[in-house]
Amino acid sequence: MKKLQLLLAVVLVAGLVLSGCGSNGVPDAKNWDVESFTFTDQEEKPFSKSDLDGRVWVADFIFTSCEDVCLPMTSNMAQLQQQLNDEGIKDVEFVSFSVDPEVDSPQVLKEFGASFNADFSNWHFLTGYSQNEIEEFAMDNFKTIVQKPEAEDQVIHGTDFYLIDKEGKIIRYYTGLNKDPFEEIIKHIKILQNQ
Repeated sequence: MKKLQLLLAVVLVAGLVLSGCGSNGVPDAKNWDVESFTFTDQEEKPFSKSDLDGRVWVADFIFTSCEDVCLPMTSNMAQLQQQLNDEGIKDVEFVSFSVDPEVDSPQVLKEFGASFNADFSNWHFLTGYSQNEIEEFAMDNFKTIVQKPEAEDQVIHGTDFYLIDKEGKIIRYYTGLNKDPFEEIIKHIKILQNQ
């Protein structure tokens, strides 16, 4: 009986150790698939998930008339983009999905991104869908809420940055509201790029 209990304990501990690190080498990997999409970017051009094939990308959900969280989130995303450039880390894409598509036209998104010195060569601000579509897309793919209450101009949405691998799977998410996870995100990007 004691041997059986010991064996079960060893199996349990081994399972916990293995589950703490995803098969891709990134701890606590989620491995959530992002479905195919084609939306409109800040240049008024179609932008698809297939445009991201073979590249690691970081995504978030923002809107341009946001009165609180979107400003520090976008500032932090811009700093992450700059840090990767400074370290010479290439082939990383950034995708910001607008959660207020009726207000956020491509031109509005372009002006918003420019105000943060976004490098549009690898940062895509997306719109071109209905409010209902982005709410369902966010929940189905990113497991996050997006909701625009009736007669309100502010949108309820999550504040995380999502790290997506070359195959289009969400691997990790991190708070987008502070600068603490930059080092961790960059470390995980390097792991994914070397696979």
